[in-house]
Amino acid sequence: MKTVRLLPRPIATLATVAALAIPLAACGSDDKDDSAKKSETAAPAAAPSSAAGTAGPAPAGSTSTPFGSACSAVPATGAGSFAGMAQDPVATAASHNPALSTLVTAAQAAGLVDTLNTAQNITVFAPTNDAFAKIPKDTLDKLLADKAMLTKVLTYHVVGRRLAPAKLDNGSFETLEKQMLTTRGSGQTYTVNDASKVVCGNVSTSNATVYIVDTVLMPPAS
Repeated sequence: MKTVRLLPRPIATLATVAALAIPLAACGSDDKDDSAKKSETAAPAAAPSSAAGTAGPAPAGSTSTPFGSACSAVPATGAGSFAGMAQDPVATAASHNPALSTLVTAAQAAGLVDTLNTAQNITVFAPTNDAFAKIPKDTLDKLLADKAMLTKVLTYHVVGRRLAPAKLDNGSFETLEKQMLTTRGSGQTYTVNDASKVVCGNVSTSNATVYIVDTVLMPPAS
């Protein structure tokens, strides 16, 4: 009987495998591209979401984002931006805003930084540097040197709950100083105690809602 030898089949060379792989890969890529194109055609485009912390006034009638003429000066990015301030408690957030440096100095002199940073769900009416500049220098110097009076003035700017803009239309609120302040207005135009104007409102920090005002609020004589 003859012995039949089975010869091994030739092993494909790497070049041959590569040559075969290229068209296969190309086919797979085309399939994926076609599939993606079909998916894009079939699915409606998602509506773009508004970026948190976008600087500048909100659209007319909007109460969900900061509004007011001074909001345009807020940086678009960084710790001093709306998005950055939303991550920090209120005194820390204010320290990143150059327009509030006098307020921060006053809070430090009164020993209120920790109080403001640890309080929960408060509203702060924050006077700008220009607001403090309306006070005669000698009077302001005396105020900054009188811790008890300074504490009284600063706590008069704080309400113990968060106030949405709609609450300011015709409001009366007890402050941490225990006396009342009043708010008037609508839309994006508000005053506090009929004198101090909100120049950038509805600014969020991690523990507070902030309304930046153009005049320091003085508590009524008790």
